Amino acid sequence: MDLSPGGLTSPLNDLALRTFTEFILERCPAVCLDTTLDLPLTYIQLTVTRTIELILPSRIESIEECAVFAERVARDWGYGDDFVGSIDLAVRESVANAVKHGNKFDEEKQVRIDFFDREDGFEMTVRDFGSGFNIEEIPDPTDPENLLKVSGRGILFMRSFMDAVEWETNDDGGTTVKMVKKR
Repeated sequence: MDLSPGGLTSPLNDLALRTFTEFILERCPAVCLDTTLDLPLTYIQLTVTRTIELILPSRIESIEECAVFAERVARDWGYGDDFVGSIDLAVRESVANAVKHGNKFDEEKQVRIDFFDREDGFEMTVRDFGSGFNIEEIPDPTDPENLLKVSGRGILFMRSFMDAVEWETNDDGGTTVKMVKKR
């Protein structure tokens, strides 16, 4: 710190800035202070309180194993029956898609599932390590020409039971689906 006469900082100014910053952050934790702007920028603050990762092989038995695990996690985190039922259906469909369509039953490839307990709800991501896909190319199961098909409803179910569902193609291969169920 430069304490010479005419210097830009002084112990009093430095203390005042720290005190002001602490005051703002105590009362408005969702504020971003940027010294280049006239006004502070607000942002959405999201707190993740707990995280659990599960890694499974690409085999059909992993679907049930993950569903049982997800139910236990959700119940341990205090979520009720209806909530857990929605999570169960979404995790079964997403893990089935990862095993069957993403990794093509290749047990050398894993399915990675992450669970997040957020202040606004339950989030889970399911990642495969296959070749990926474009969600826009998936046929609409509610289209009359697809109504009698025996498959193709998993994505519709995931979207129906969860509040938000997003897909991302990973740079190193595979697809990640992120699903959120709000409290």
